[in-house]
Amino acid sequence: MKKWILIVLMLCSRLISQAQDSIVTLTPDMFNPINEILISDMDGWTFSREGDNKWIQLKPTELSGKLADKNGRVGGWLRFRFRLSPAFGDTPMYFRYSGWAAAILYLDSTPIQTFGIVGTDKNSFKEYNPSNKMPVEAIMQGGAVHEITIRFADYVNPVSGKEVKSAAARLHQFIRITGPDYHARFAKHIREWPIYSSVWLSICMVLTLMFWLLAFLNRQEKNLSLFAICASLFLVTFFCKVHSENPFISFNTFLLSFKSFEFLSSVSNCLTLFIVAKVFKGKAAGWLKIIIVLLFVLGAVNVFVTDKSMAALSTLVPVFVYLWYIFSSRKTLKGAQWAIVFGLLLFSLLVFVYVVMLTIYQTDFVPYNMLIASGLILAFPLSLLVYVALRFKEIVSEVRLQAAQVVRLSEEKKEQALRQQKLLEEEVARQTIELRTSLENLKSTQKQLIQSEKMASLGELTAGIAHEIQNPLNFVNNFSELNNELISELLEEVDKGNTTEVKAIAADIRDNSEKISHHGKRADAIVKGMLQHSGSGSGKKEPTDINALCDEYLRLAYHGLRAKDKSFNARLETHFDQTIGKLNVLPQDLGRVILNLINNAFYAVSAKASAKADSAYEPTVEVSTTLSPLPGRGAGGEVSIIVKDNGGGIPPKILDKVFQPFFTTKPTGQGTGLGLSLSYDIVKAHGGELKVETKEGVGTEFIILLPA
Repeated sequence: MKKWILIVLMLCSRLISQAQDSIVTLTPDMFNPINEILISDMDGWTFSREGDNKWIQLKPTELSGKLADKNGRVGGWLRFRFRLSPAFGDTPMYFRYSGWAAAILYLDSTPIQTFGIVGTDKNSFKEYNPSNKMPVEAIMQGGAVHEITIRFADYVNPVSGKEVKSAAARLHQFIRITGPDYHARFAKHIREWPIYSSVWLSICMVLTLMFWLLAFLNRQEKNLSLFAICASLFLVTFFCKVHSENPFISFNTFLLSFKSFEFLSSVSNCLTLFIVAKVFKGKAAGWLKIIIVLLFVLGAVNVFVTDKSMAALSTLVPVFVYLWYIFSSRKTLKGAQWAIVFGLLLFSLLVFVYVVMLTIYQTDFVPYNMLIASGLILAFPLSLLVYVALRFKEIVSEVRLQAAQVVRLSEEKKEQALRQQKLLEEEVARQTIELRTSLENLKSTQKQLIQSEKMASLGELTAGIAHEIQNPLNFVNNFSELNNELISELLEEVDKGNTTEVKAIAADIRDNSEKISHHGKRADAIVKGMLQHSGSGSGKKEPTDINALCDEYLRLAYHGLRAKDKSFNARLETHFDQTIGKLNVLPQDLGRVILNLINNAFYAVSAKASAKADSAYEPTVEVSTTLSPLPGRGAGGEVSIIVKDNGGGIPPKILDKVFQPFFTTKPTGQGTGLGLSLSYDIVKAHGGELKVETKEGVGTEFIILLPA
């Protein structure tokens, strides 16, 4: 049994020895075009964990989070044995280490460089930032066998636990052998990097400020706001890129800057696509909006998942969309749009050149990388600047052309205006004569209408007076005829000598004479009152009993209407405030106003009674007066004279016209439309106010407000 165990151990020992003794021969033709040999992905690497003497075949490119311990630490030894071809001769050789892992580099068991602090735990560990660090010189001879040993310590990526931190710098570049040409080129790169990065940021900053200033000063140009946002995104994006190349930051800061750069690059691509669509087509098509959303999602996912194919897709898809827009718009391109075309073509060309060179060199450090990067970074922003400049030139040219046309049209309009002015002056003179003639005719017609209104009011008043006087006159005539008959009877009784009957007849004659005298005085009082309130007054205000005036004109108007239409009947209501006393007014003018309002009320109830078949409807006209105290007027106040009817009311659409001259709702020949207008003016002349309140189908109230 022991014999078989010994045989197995010997076989394992031989296999391990064979793994350790594997030697790779390096020849000058292995140098890539930039004078470096990428040895990280070559066979012959062996790996041993710390504190473990077991060696297994494992390349640096195969380092992953699977090798981590419970603390997330991936540490151990990497060994690679190689033979330099004699063709190298005495060519100087260098090692360039590009991992975030802390490491100690040994050449033939001799330490030649320390990168960070390996330590045994996180407290004693210090990561190494590989950004822009010069290669380490190594003394090696052609034809000799050498051994590289790397003691390293790394931790898993906090964003993606499947990878170690060094994977962020690409594990195929973990360790490489470089020649003197690479060393000189890389030294030049380190000198030029701050200059190029400063130029990129400065140009982007100037463009950003300029675009925002233009957008602020030309707010009607919506594209300028998009350009300003795009320039701002480019500025922040390239700042993150430059910051990720800072050799003094930690891995977490590098990761944040680099991931921000990748995400903002996707956002910039989305906005650039939208700008191209706006400039070439005026709006973004539906399919383009879908692509923009997908690119945005791709950029967001790429923050957490490192995938080269996703990164390549988010760069190449916009390029193909740019080319499609250029091709589809080739027949309609004009002026400033060509600036965007040249910028997009240059950007697309540089993308393809850069992809080809990456494929050839398998490294970011390709020839002319700074110039290519400058073109990729600045091609589109500068094309936007040229577009804006050309667009403003086009606008200025259009404005000048329009200004010339305006001047030419202005001269033509000026000549045309002079001709039209002469024609207008002649036309104005002719129409002025016509207007004067029409005005004279209108004034004459107005006087006639006013006179007709006065005569109509006088006729109504006369009819009322006649009807009022007719009653006492009937009594006088009747009792006069009766006295004549009684006198004949008296003479007959005298002849008969019947003194008793004579005395009785004489008493009847005396009673009749008293009644004749009473009704004669009544007629005389009516005539005197009408003379007092007629238009032949003195024109001076005098104390007037408002209640008596209202009652008198109510009866006159009613009897006047009854004289015209015997079938008309209406219920009259009066509510007079006896505390009013006498007001200092023009009784003949105010009487005309009251008479006009009462006549209108009777007309309204008469029209409604004629139109209504309902026998339950009773035409009613109510006249009332009230005295209301007013604040600050002392003992004085305000007198309200209200004429109310239950007629058809006034429609709302004509309510604001009732006080206009010549406006009337009465049929032709029954009203001039001057009654309410004259009434309004008379009340205003008394320092009062005439108002109307109405509800269609219910009735109307006219309210005269006079100062007490």
